[in-house]
Amino acid sequence: MKSLLSLLFALLVVLGSPALAQELAPDAMVRQVTEDVLTVVRQDKDIQGGNTRKAIDLVETKVLPYFNFQRMTALAMGVDWKKASPEQKKRLSEEFKTLLVRTYSNALTSYKNQTVVYKPSKVTAGDTEAVVKTEIVQPGNKPVQLDYSLEKQGESWKVYDVIVAGVSLVTNYRDTFKQEVSNNGIEGLITMLANRNKQLESGKK
Repeated sequence: MKSLLSLLFALLVVLGSPALAQELAPDAMVRQVTEDVLTVVRQDKDIQGGNTRKAIDLVETKVLPYFNFQRMTALAMGVDWKKASPEQKKRLSEEFKTLLVRTYSNALTSYKNQTVVYKPSKVTAGDTEAVVKTEIVQPGNKPVQLDYSLEKQGESWKVYDVIVAGVSLVTNYRDTFKQEVSNNGIEGLITMLANRNKQLESGKK
């Protein structure tokens, strides 16, 4: 939970302002939008009180436009991505997106005054890939290192992976996905993700 909370918190910081996300370099964007997003989260007592629906609305508004969910799903599936048809890839990406949104939204309701420390970033003009490094400071806990992998699409940057304490949260799904595809095929994986999303929606563990 702590890692997921840190992930969502930091992603909201990075992606909180659509206009800035399109105009600024990724490292500058992280710095400039932080206070605006922190103000929203700190003042929203409904989210802090466990209002998951409101948290989902916040994620969908602030975060979704700046994710490359197809690339994230491809990374999570590894070599099995090539086995999927175009229609299956679309369905997989949609289900994986829903899973991540619900997971991040549930984590957001546990926000407890985390703050961000920025690390030097090496981003130059013309770069189409970037890594933005930050550290989440949590009261009473050790800081959590987070690295964001972004790619430039047109004039905007999109996140395709987040590494928490050296572990990719996207590829962390790979073993589970691989096992499901091995046992039940691509359709089995789609069904597994769909069922998991239904469980999260209904509040089941």
